Order: sequence, then C-alpha cells, then structure tokens
Amino acid sequence: MQPPLSIPAPKPRRSARARYLLSYARSLVFTNLLIYFYTAVCGTVSLLGSIFDAEGRWQHACARTWSWLILKTSGIRVRVEGLEHVKPGETTIYCVNHQSAMDIPVLFASLPVQFRFVAKRSLFNLPFMGWHLRRSGHIPVDRDRPQQAMKSMKKVAQEIREGKSVLLFPEGHRSRNGQLLPFKAGSFYIAILAGVPIVPITVNGTPYVLKPDTYHVRAGQTEMIVHPAISTQGLTLHDVDALSRKVKDAIASRFVAAEE
Repeated sequence: MQPPLSIPAPKPRRSARARYLLSYARSLVFTNLLIYFYTAVCGTVSLLGSIFDAEGRWQHACARTWSWLILKTSGIRVRVEGLEHVKPGETTIYCVNHQSAMDIPVLFASLPVQFRFVAKRSLFNLPFMGWHLRRSGHIPVDRDRPQQAMKSMKKVAQEIREGKSVLLFPEGHRSRNGQLLPFKAGSFYIAILAGVPIVPITVNGTPYVLKPDTYHVRAGQTEMIVHPAISTQGLTLHDVDALSRKVKDAIASRFVAAEE
C-alpha cells in the first residue's frame, strides 16, 4: 500500500501569495492555451477517425493521448494503486468520486481499459463536444425529468449488458467543498439492472492541480486507487441503498479531503 497523499505544507504568507499569482499567470498564458490546442487537435482527429471506427476505440485512444499531453504539460503526476482489480476482459461499472475537471484526464491516462462515460444529455447537444461524445459511444442520460430518467437508466443498463464498460460519478457533479457528496441512487439502479460488478475508484489531489470553477492548472501529485470489485449478482432494486453505502465506504476508505 502506498503512503497517503500528503498535502503540501503551508509556506510563508507573502511568498506563497507571490508564487500563487505567478502560477496562475503561467496557467492562463501558457498551460491553458496548450490544453485548448490539444483539445482542438485531438478532438478533430477523433471525429475524423470515427468515420472508420463505429465502436469508439479510436476515439478512446485519442482521449488517452489528449489526457497524457495535458498531464505532462501541466506537470501533474499520477500515483496508481490497485490495477490488479481491473479486469480488461470483463464488463464493469467504475464508480469514481468527482472533485475536479482534472479527474477526467487522470482517469483516461491511468485506467488501462476501454470505458465510456455516462453523462447528462445536455452535454450531447453542445457543438463539437456533443458530436465527440456521440461518435465516441458515450451514453446520455436524463436527470431532470423523472420519467425520462428512468428510461435512460434502463437504456444504459442494456448497453452495459451488451458488453460496454462505463464510468460513473455517483455524486452527480463535482464537489466544491473538498468533501464527498451524497451518492445518487441512479448509478446503483443501473448497476443492479445490468448485473455487472462495480469497481470503486478513489481519486485524490485533483482539486489542488485544478481547483473547481477556476482556470488555474498547476503541477502536483495526484493518485488513483482502484478497490476490489463489488458484485451485484442476486441483488434487487431493494438493495440500491445498501449497495450505494458499500461503494461509498470503499471510496471513502482512501479518500483525502481537499482544503477549500
């Protein structure tokens, strides 16, 4: 087991403030511009490649390249633990805590399997991003209308049963306070309907390298910890809450709260 992720010790206030401002300036005039460039190039290559690959494997490879470039350019390191719990030939639901937009590059670059995101339907309506999501095989789900949400979750479960591994953020959106948010029942409803194992994953350190709702990308240490799979065999919809608690307990067992 790796030692827990350490939080950088505080520096003297004045020098820390100066370093912070310089770091933010570098992010705005250098790192962010390169990230936009990588996004444009890799997104275009991904969309063009989708003409020849309807399954999304080419697009996933482009996303991994995009993620690797972002992490290397930003000086973000990822410590990975527990990859023995990842079974490449097995259809799986990966449940991950969500604190920062940098979670996505960390996961793409570090999880050595094909997977698709389950994302809110409104993202699929955006120009360019929506095209990429659809052509890559990611799955839209309705969240705002209960009747449509139920139909969406059943459709997701069907796609999983047909062999598509997916990644879910059971909190529903990014945490802004550095703590784990309550887990929504929908992820576990899908898992029980699909009847495939859930692999919980804890991601730490991403709010430091990219604080939510800012453009400040900075170098730092992150980690991705993969936990043993949790079976859904024999469970019914009455077990949704118990399954949610079990997955949350696994993620929380190695979770390091971020400072606000």
